[in-house]
Amino acid sequence: MTTGRPTVLILSNDSAFARELASHWPTDGTLPEFTVLEGSLFRDLIGSHYDLAIADAASRKSDSELKQALASAAKPAILIQTEPAAEIARSEFTDTGGTLIELNATLHGEPQSWAVVAGVLGREILRRAHAEACARESELRCAAAQADATLGRYMVEMRHNVNNALTSVLGNAELLTLEPGLPASAIAEADTVRNMALRLHEIFQRFSSIEKELSVAAREADKKAAQARVAGIGT
Repeated sequence: MTTGRPTVLILSNDSAFARELASHWPTDGTLPEFTVLEGSLFRDLIGSHYDLAIADAASRKSDSELKQALASAAKPAILIQTEPAAEIARSEFTDTGGTLIELNATLHGEPQSWAVVAGVLGREILRRAHAEACARESELRCAAAQADATLGRYMVEMRHNVNNALTSVLGNAELLTLEPGLPASAIAEADTVRNMALRLHEIFQRFSSIEKELSVAAREADKKAAQARVAGIGT
């Protein structure tokens, strides 16, 4: 689903169909962008960018083809039936992940009742799609955060081993600099190794400081949460 206004694709050869649907769309929320496509062009659904399709099944002859096109598009859809049928029928496009809701246009005998119900259903479908998109995005962010946390824990756990190795490198580099008769170039290289070892040691010391800061922050958060629970019980 798009991050901006959702798009509702209206499939119908009747201009009044689109007008009734748009005019009866619920106004308590973000109004979608309506795009009207001639009903005979339903084969162009695949690859179209929209969040919900609402189709006018005025021709029973092409009804099966229209349903097949809606299924292939793998998007939620509402199909307005014009012949007597069950008031609302719902089916899953199990192969593509879409959902089709069939709505009888003669619902309750009210002239525009189908448009009112279609608008309410469409609004809820778009809300659900938006919520699911947000949930998927949150899951991805959570997975990335967990991966970073795992890497961070590993680095913290390994800092003692790294520090021990750095201590050995640092000690041997200092011994090399004191080695008599060593060429000046070799002494300079050993001094570089020593300086880099000290730099790495400082970096891993920073890891330890961050770990302590995070531990303090976590304890403070737990403390505040406990105080909030006690305050909630007391009220």
